[in-house]
Amino acid sequence: MTSKANKETQLTTSLLRSLTIGLISASLVACATSPTGRKQLVLLPDSQLNEMGVASFTEMKAETPKSESSQATQKVQCVADHIISVLPDEYRKQAWEVVLFNDKQVNAFALPGYKIGVYTGLLEVADNQSQLAAVIGHEVGHVLARHGNERVSTQLATNQALSVGYQLAGADSATKSLIFQGLGLGAQFGIILPFSRTHESEADYIGLDLMAKAGFDPSESVTLWQNMAQKSGNSTTPEFLSTHPSPQTRIRDLQQAMPAPQKVYASLKANNKTARCY
Repeated sequence: MTSKANKETQLTTSLLRSLTIGLISASLVACATSPTGRKQLVLLPDSQLNEMGVASFTEMKAETPKSESSQATQKVQCVADHIISVLPDEYRKQAWEVVLFNDKQVNAFALPGYKIGVYTGLLEVADNQSQLAAVIGHEVGHVLARHGNERVSTQLATNQALSVGYQLAGADSATKSLIFQGLGLGAQFGIILPFSRTHESEADYIGLDLMAKAGFDPSESVTLWQNMAQKSGNSTTPEFLSTHPSPQTRIRDLQQAMPAPQKVYASLKANNKTARCY
């Protein structure tokens, strides 16, 4: 092996070691556990995420008009109220704000700071109250699991580790730049995107539990994603490069997780305690 090749190998090893040490150090400082028992990296105080969520929601309300349909707004509020009613006390006792935005997006969201937004386009795909509850439950699941904090924390830790490694790697060179381009790609696809898919799957499980406890039929979550798949058509992005599981993966995972929430819903149904929003 040439002297130049040896130096490049040593440099690569040094950079990878710096990246690893940075990430491990951050994880030791701020370990948390999600509602499903998964270990998390959470670096920021929840109060800061709440402030960011409130600010973002205020900006959205200023930029996107609310729906003028009182009937549709009441339906969304009713479903959200049922989901909120079964949240842990620290979330259930908060003053949640729910807004139906007049926008064709087939989407909804929940933000730290106790904010829920639904777009009117979603109501054209979610055929009934249980399908809408599946989406709202999923989005609230992101908040319960502190996914926003975890995602920001992961990005901060990754950037910090790369920065530290860059400083320790010595003088700038073409080789150093190329290696860091590769490390940046590795951090993106090896850390950030998988976390996003993990978040989506975890929010699906939490949402399934919430909707069942709130009196909505959890089996409708599968139908919802079948509707979503038909609406979106065939995606050209491979799942391993996507921030979301494919509809097929999502449907399979929901079906596998269905027995427990279905049992909860069946008990409520037998006692005439299911939700009746529309």
